[in-house]
Amino acid sequence: MLSVLRRAIVQQTRGFATSNIAVDGFTGAVGNTPLIYLKTLSEQTGSKIYGKAEFQNPGGSIKDRAAVGIVLDAEEKGRIKPGGTVVEGTAGNTGIGLAHVCRAKGYKCVIFMPNTQSQEKIDLLRMLGAEVHPVPAVPYENPLNYNHQAKEYAEKLDNSIWTDQFDNTANAYAHYISTGPEIWEQTKGDIDGFVCSTGTGGTLAGVGKYLKEKNPKTQIWLADPPGSVLYKYVSSGGKLIERGGSSITEGIGQGRITNNLGIFVNDLSGALHISDEKSISMVYQLLDSEGLYLGASSALNVVAAVELAQKLGKGSKVVTVLCDGAYRYQSRLFSKKWLELKGLGDAIPESLRKYAVLD
Repeated sequence: MLSVLRRAIVQQTRGFATSNIAVDGFTGAVGNTPLIYLKTLSEQTGSKIYGKAEFQNPGGSIKDRAAVGIVLDAEEKGRIKPGGTVVEGTAGNTGIGLAHVCRAKGYKCVIFMPNTQSQEKIDLLRMLGAEVHPVPAVPYENPLNYNHQAKEYAEKLDNSIWTDQFDNTANAYAHYISTGPEIWEQTKGDIDGFVCSTGTGGTLAGVGKYLKEKNPKTQIWLADPPGSVLYKYVSSGGKLIERGGSSITEGIGQGRITNNLGIFVNDLSGALHISDEKSISMVYQLLDSEGLYLGASSALNVVAAVELAQKLGKGSKVVTVLCDGAYRYQSRLFSKKWLELKGLGDAIPESLRKYAVLD
């Protein structure tokens, strides 16, 4: 029997055959995003590569799904009542999704985030009415980490919740009952591999668990940026190393195994390490060849999908997620000065440098 949460999410999201029917507010518009066939990359690899257009969610990213799922779960369990406060530690997109949900449901939203995030994200959160606290970017083990500060802040308030996106498994469950089934339906069950990067682990764990239950032969891979420990963890058979280095991507990569990722990490088929140079190059390739204006984490996922397709061989069918659009990062990704400062100016193919129009 479906839980109250599952029924609520299923009822409030759009169906493929009924997309011409009005939906119930912001939460009803979340999910059932298109699955885009990436023609140029598919032809280059001899495989079929698809990207799930999560940038078409009403809040602009895949994190809308987690935001809706976590808040509905808190309501179902009686953890928050009308007029309450939702508090989260986030690198941006989950906070934006939560800010939208809070506006729609009448909650106050408070966000703690690393001060390394793009100004576009901070500005948008404030425009949505959220109270934003940018704090120094320090490791999770440090008590001043933005997640710990969010938790402590919520504990001091009445009628408030710390949504705890990293370890609250309502996050992964939202993908298990929505994103995973959508991909299965859109591919008609004909899928050889799924790959994506992970921050909280919710998307990878939820989608991976669902697809593996439908077909145990489907390969589920993790894609990882520089500065994250997850690639080494998976490829070494479970050995955690000290985190080092950094990446220009935002909201992905991790220094630990979160509760969400822990649901599925031992069932992963493998992991891929994707350099920032490859991610930046793919941002520009996707714009030029597919007309898709995507952020660096989406581009990283597509690089990983190409590499997984090459591993699986010609004729394979691989799906990834296109997390969000580039407009939240354009002052960086399309700035010649910023890219050169990061040592990534040469990562853009010469024929595509015409798109780097910002100084």
